[in-house]
Amino acid sequence: MPLDEAFDPSVLIFAALAVFVLWKLRSVLGERHDREGPTLGRFQPSGAPSPGGPLPGAAPISSAAKPLPADRWNGVAETGSKAWAGLDAIAATDAAFSGPAFIEGARKAYEIIVAAFAKGDRDTLRRLLSADVYDGFAAEISSREARGESVESALVSIDSAVVDDARALPQSNSVTVRFTSKLITARRNRQGEIVEGDPSQAAKIVDLWTFARNPRARDPNWKLVATETVH
Repeated sequence: MPLDEAFDPSVLIFAALAVFVLWKLRSVLGERHDREGPTLGRFQPSGAPSPGGPLPGAAPISSAAKPLPADRWNGVAETGSKAWAGLDAIAATDAAFSGPAFIEGARKAYEIIVAAFAKGDRDTLRRLLSADVYDGFAAEISSREARGESVESALVSIDSAVVDDARALPQSNSVTVRFTSKLITARRNRQGEIVEGDPSQAAKIVDLWTFARNPRARDPNWKLVATETVH
């Protein structure tokens, strides 16, 4: 076949066009160099994590905790005291803990327990006391019953109730409340004679009562775990 018949000029034209198109694509898209890392842009899949960010499904990063109010335990504990710091620790383990609500409940418990002890009401005491404290109260009730004695008691007032100590322990939070009260109490023998106390005179009593509760327990009630009379 003659050379002029085998040669087709259109082949050169198409080859030139192909080179031009490849050059144009290269200039538009650019080159990716491995040393610079992957290029992130509008082609990144929706929802994909950004470099250094949390993995999909990870818990969101919380913002900085807000500072607690400076007066958070006013009327509950002395500012700057060990009890104040202890209440902070308890609140950190129990989000539902409220100082004012706790003190209100402690005052009610104090009144109920004092009355139940005087009456020998074991059922009420059992619900409010720890096993050890209940055993001590029950033993005293049984002892006076065996002697034929009775107790008259009237709580005139609770003049103050403040947190004296507070601790957050791994299995139990504990709060010690200092109660200052006026109490009328008298103990009579089998013949009805007064052997202790004065039924007509209120005495000032200062008690340290410690209440405890496991913050992980479903039961929201605190129980009395220790008692001490200061004077």
